[in-house]
Amino acid sequence: MSEKVLTLTKERVSEQVQKKLGFSPKEAKELLEMLLEEMKTELEAGNSVKVSGFGKWTVKDKRSRPGRNPHTGQKLEISSRRVVTFHPSDKLRALVNSDWKKSATG
Repeated sequence: MSEKVLTLTKERVSEQVQKKLGFSPKEAKELLEMLLEEMKTELEAGNSVKVSGFGKWTVKDKRSRPGRNPHTGQKLEISSRRVVTFHPSDKLRALVNSDWKKSATG
């Protein structure tokens, strides 16, 4: 089974906005940057970002915890931090799984 590797870049998204919505390259890039900046601002403030039919990004606080350096085995403290998690919508999950099932069986 060959795996298709294609990275979705801001440039590719911008090009699709140009093609499908008829925006100029500058307008498409500005629109995408505004969208991403709004998402970053909300996540930075600790708010969730939900895109209906796609998924939800949430910010979680992780406590500090004991850990170890895998190379030396030395014990250390892993500091507390905030992490962003993504949970796909049921629709997205179903689409991903239906494509995977098709490629795995055919």
